[in-house]
Amino acid sequence: MSELLTDPLALLIVAVGAFMAGGMNALAGGGTFFSFPALLAAGIPPVMANASNTVALWPASLSSAWVYRKELEKHKSWVIALTIIAVIGGIAGGLLLLAVSNAAFMKMVPWLLLLATALFAFSKQISGLVVRFKSRMGIAHTDDNPRSAGGLAFQFLVTVYGGFFGAGQGILTLAALSIQGVENIQELNALKNWISAVTYTVSAFTFIIAGAINWPYTLLMVVTATLGGFTGAHIAKYLPAVWLKRLVIAVGSLLTVIYFFKT
Repeated sequence: MSELLTDPLALLIVAVGAFMAGGMNALAGGGTFFSFPALLAAGIPPVMANASNTVALWPASLSSAWVYRKELEKHKSWVIALTIIAVIGGIAGGLLLLAVSNAAFMKMVPWLLLLATALFAFSKQISGLVVRFKSRMGIAHTDDNPRSAGGLAFQFLVTVYGGFFGAGQGILTLAALSIQGVENIQELNALKNWISAVTYTVSAFTFIIAGAINWPYTLLMVVTATLGGFTGAHIAKYLPAVWLKRLVIAVGSLLTVIYFFKT
């Protein structure tokens, strides 16, 4: 497909894909479902496309986190722990990506998307199982204090995944937070956006230092993704929670099917 694209058309596809990615990441996650395929269509090798995508969406994640700064105040102490975990996990995931071949990486993509979509789709049921397990074990569970060592360990794995691929990190993060008992959709989005911002930051620097970036497309995506992220974060505050969840599941399911056919 990439051979059929003229340069202006490739630029348009990448620009639109990045705008949609920034908006989707702010709304409910899964933005890479749009921007990563756009880079592949433009002829960028898979590993470089993923690294470039991470750097491009980094400023958008920061702008989305800034919009939700007030919602983060309820979980100040938890945010500190999540930040430390995201820094370590983001670096680990970025280094892991650089060690994988393009062919091996593409074979993993559909399975990673399937896992991310399934976890978010059934996050409520999984959360119920966790609550019942804690009750039987005599462990207190409250929505105001959802932190747990197991939850932080799961979140660490999510950030490693985010540094490695990125597509579905928001979905996995929402699933991890939902499982721990955070039910308010705005607080979920606030925490998700912050964790994503930190993960993108450290993994982006890892890829830049390694020289794994296609800068012409990346710089274009930085602009359009940031605009999309700022727009999406404002829209998310007014959308019903059920719409956000259905949107994430629909996008995740569609892209999972597409990538299974491609690989």
